[in-house]
Amino acid sequence: MKGHRLRHLDAGKKARLYRILFQHGLCNGTALFLPYDQGLEHGPRDFFANPASGNPRYIIDLAVEGAFNGIAIQIGLAEKFYWDYAGEVPLVLKLNGKTEIPSDDAALSPLHASVEDAVRLGADAVGYTMYVGTPAQEQDFAQYRTVREDAQRLGMPLIVWAYPRGSAIEAKGGKSSFYAVDYAARTASELGADVVKVNFPKPDRRTGVRAEYDAEFSSQQAVEAVVRSANRTLVLISGGEKAGDEAMVEKARQSMEAGATGLIFGRNVWQRPHDESLRFVSRLREVLAKYPR
Repeated sequence: MKGHRLRHLDAGKKARLYRILFQHGLCNGTALFLPYDQGLEHGPRDFFANPASGNPRYIIDLAVEGAFNGIAIQIGLAEKFYWDYAGEVPLVLKLNGKTEIPSDDAALSPLHASVEDAVRLGADAVGYTMYVGTPAQEQDFAQYRTVREDAQRLGMPLIVWAYPRGSAIEAKGGKSSFYAVDYAARTASELGADVVKVNFPKPDRRTGVRAEYDAEFSSQQAVEAVVRSANRTLVLISGGEKAGDEAMVEKARQSMEAGATGLIFGRNVWQRPHDESLRFVSRLREVLAKYPR
């Protein structure tokens, strides 16, 4: 039955997630998102590889042409550019964000938009970046609670970018270790995320990890464990930094084989020339087509 994974949600959240999963993209319950918050998170350097990508209109056009299930952008870009595309591609409004300039050791991503803004702009979901493992975690969780309560009240799906960060994480295998990614997925699930976005886990990053993770795991075993840890929270696997196409397509295949709902690929897509971007998106869509949900 279509939407059976959404049956635990209230009507507003279910309706919006149903639109994302079954009325856009492949319309088969899988999802492919295009994130475009890197201008804030990393600065304009990310656009050097493809200068056209610095123009938000270029990115949203790409999301429409590539039949993405949604595009994730910050409020300033949503207010200035999304109006022309409203209804053509679902909007995920990012509610918080920070620059890369300060150290990640005590990272906190401050709020600069609200769930009410997302409703006003016609968004189908909101995004929140949560840093798991930093000294600012308590403040982060308290800030997140207000977002979760507003999302629940207004029937807006909440997608959590669950990012392990800080020196404590670096001492336990690093932010991309199986231990860190698995912990982040579980944290987002237990704190009420409807969807969690995580990086693909690297089980070979074992220095300092807990004993249970200091063992031989294949990448397939690791990503399957991460999806299990998220329970009924839908999982999106990030493409991360640009790498070889075959490696990224294989990462996508393993993610979907593990039970993930979909993929969220940003720089891996739009740092390429336009036509090359669409060819790569087509390959990702071929993977998703094999795993209807």
